[in-house]
Amino acid sequence: MINDIQKDAESRMKKSLEALQSNFHKIRTGRAHTSILDAVMVEYYGGQVPINQVASVNIEDARTLSVSPWEKDMVPKVEKAIMTADLGLNPSTAGSVIRVPMPMLTEETRKGYIKQARSEAEHARVAVRNVRRDANGDLKSLLKDKAISEDEQHKGEDMIQKLTDKYIGEIDSLLEAKEHDLMQV
Repeated sequence: MINDIQKDAESRMKKSLEALQSNFHKIRTGRAHTSILDAVMVEYYGGQVPINQVASVNIEDARTLSVSPWEKDMVPKVEKAIMTADLGLNPSTAGSVIRVPMPMLTEETRKGYIKQARSEAEHARVAVRNVRRDANGDLKSLLKDKAISEDEQHKGEDMIQKLTDKYIGEIDSLLEAKEHDLMQV
């Protein structure tokens, strides 16, 4: 039973870490990266679909993305979707290819992005701690039901705490890497 609680806690903590990584990909640095456009939704035959389902997104150079819609009539829709996505990007169309230059980040925007990254990291830490709280609560209820002994409960809580420390450390190292990435000019 204790192992089941530990495995459940570890899988939930891992999901929190993956969500943080996904959120960090959405915070843009000065360099071009295809994941910046992952959140952009394009109207396609009456429905909203992610941009990567109607066009190929490639890195042209260090500061430019190229977006090639698969259908010629989708070019203006894709361009409009990128402009209205609130990413601070201004695409330019050349025939059927949309080029998206990455603007230089000012010191102020870098600090804003770092603040956003720290906020995302704190949300991930809180999620990991909530998993720890739930797991410890499950262990206490097992003790209350006399399914485990107090020693087993303490061992289980120690294992959960070690897991928590491990994932908090990974979150901190991801944040440090993202801050370093954002401060590079």
